[in-house]
Amino acid sequence: MPRIDASKLNLEEIVVEVTRVSKVVKGGRRFSIRALVVVGDRNGHVGYGMGKAAEYTEAIRKAAEDAKKHLIHVPLTGTTIPFMVKTTFGASQVMLKPAAPGTGVIAGAAVRAVVELAGIRDILTKVIGSSNRANTVGACIEALKELRSPEEVAALRGKTVVELLGRRRAERLAAAAASAAEQAAALRAAREEEAREQRALRRAARERAERAERRGERRR
Repeated sequence: MPRIDASKLNLEEIVVEVTRVSKVVKGGRRFSIRALVVVGDRNGHVGYGMGKAAEYTEAIRKAAEDAKKHLIHVPLTGTTIPFMVKTTFGASQVMLKPAAPGTGVIAGAAVRAVVELAGIRDILTKVIGSSNRANTVGACIEALKELRSPEEVAALRGKTVVELLGRRRAERLAAAAASAAEQAAALRAAREEEAREQRALRRAARERAERAERRGERRR
């Protein structure tokens, strides 16, 4: 599977967990910080990574860099996933189930971070077994890796999407995909506009500070 270039995506990150861990060495215990971070563009790309360092900020930075190296593409059907999938990772098992538009994200904190940054807005989830967040996030990512779009499945079976799903369902999926694309474009435009406003505010604050500093120098 080819690696996805993170520099071409507008990625967001969520810190799922930051814990203090220790390693027993000859001289005693050596403490460090371990961070679990999920990154995604809310448009079908998501990944997670872990980082360890002596300080919180450095551990989070390392985890975010690791997550950007392990991005995956998630095939979406409108605002949900194509079919139900269940996967085990470690002692955790995660089930992801498609939901009707307007359902929202029914999930715990760890799974919610993954599915929301992947761009899924309607989904039902269930975590079985261990609630360890690292295992839960890993199981969720493995489940998303197993998803295939209706077009891919139809091509593998030598059929068209209409033959595979039926005319009515294919039309509903096409309409849902078009609506989801419009919503994603609107959200992306809103985030870009907000980012521009924040940059303008920071630039104005910097200019005010520079003017105040120049006035102070003149008075002296």
